[in-house]
Amino acid sequence: MASASAATFTVGTATSLAQRGSSLPQSKSFGVRFNSKNHLKNFCGLKATSSLRRESELSFSGKETTAALRASFASKAQKEGQNMQYHLQPRASFKVAVLGAAGGIGQSLALLIKMSPLVSDLHLYDIANVKGVAADLSHCNTPSHVKDFTGASELGNCLKDVDVVVIPAGVPRKPGMTRDDLFNINAGIVRDLVTAVADNCPGAFIHIISNPVNSTVPIAAEILKQKGVYDPSKLFGVTTLDVVRANTFVAQKKNLKLIDVDVPVVGGHAGITILPLLSKTRPSVSFSDEEIEQLTVRIQNAGTEVVEAKAGAGSATLSMAYAAARFVESSLRALDGDGDVYECSYVQSDLTDLPFFASRVKLGRNGVEALIPSDLQGLTEYEQKALEALKPELKASIEKGIAFAQKQAVAA
Repeated sequence: MASASAATFTVGTATSLAQRGSSLPQSKSFGVRFNSKNHLKNFCGLKATSSLRRESELSFSGKETTAALRASFASKAQKEGQNMQYHLQPRASFKVAVLGAAGGIGQSLALLIKMSPLVSDLHLYDIANVKGVAADLSHCNTPSHVKDFTGASELGNCLKDVDVVVIPAGVPRKPGMTRDDLFNINAGIVRDLVTAVADNCPGAFIHIISNPVNSTVPIAAEILKQKGVYDPSKLFGVTTLDVVRANTFVAQKKNLKLIDVDVPVVGGHAGITILPLLSKTRPSVSFSDEEIEQLTVRIQNAGTEVVEAKAGAGSATLSMAYAAARFVESSLRALDGDGDVYECSYVQSDLTDLPFFASRVKLGRNGVEALIPSDLQGLTEYEQKALEALKPELKASIEKGIAFAQKQAVAA
């Protein structure tokens, strides 16, 4: 437990290793700790007499971004004629909505977003039981203002003027259930929620978590097209959990310092469509054929591993919330003007012959600024074969989502 003389606050995002001369961007993150001798009594308005120090062991943190963050703050301080000991004033100016906030992922995700210094308003929506979640979170002494919205009649108000919409709504996986088994229920939920987004905040970043992501993202795209507001650079399938798992499993297998490990994961977000590019791991590390097979299969089946371990009591809610919060934080930093933010995400893409594909992307104020094709260059024979093998399944999932949305449009 922290001592009575210090309070901590951490946030995370992603950056590249360009400052180290690397040709490939790397998903990394930073940590900030605000220390105060009076429990951050003056934290109101994100203002605290603080010191900024390196936190390279924190959950989202990374050495490279911490250095960049320190340099950024130092530059701002110098302009004001100050030293590094000064009043930190991050811009808490973004509105985030979580749709499905009373669920297993939603509650944990809402808590993590509540911790972000970039969020001014946190809107929590669900069809029931969200009022208590909002009341609970509102007691946390972080700057964002929490509001709850219940039922379809309040959804429009929830989404008004929102900058980032995160959608974890839907039923969770249960033992023996595939992501396709979730389709009929979750497809309709995503359709209705994205329709509301199109009507109320069409310019927002939209983060789709609801499974099967391989199909729900194409559904969202079709709904937005039907509404005449589709911007492919602002629609994301959140596949960050695959990267988080790949980093964790590789670090464990190779006894590496986890904070230094980065493994790009491409393809989709289910089974064999999840392709960790182990040959692109940073720092560079060698794997035997057996290790490659074992790690790839474990990363692909990690969701099932959790479902079975929970024995019917739930799915991967905590790790998913963590990964989604990381992607939210990256999006917020991009919106706030950070020009060095990279994450893997499932987006509209021309990197392959598939219309949607997960890869590393560069994020900016307007969403996806660039796809990173270099990750798909120089693949090993194993990775190239796996890439070709995943395409038919991913193609079928995409087509299933598009067909669902188009059928709904005809029925309407």
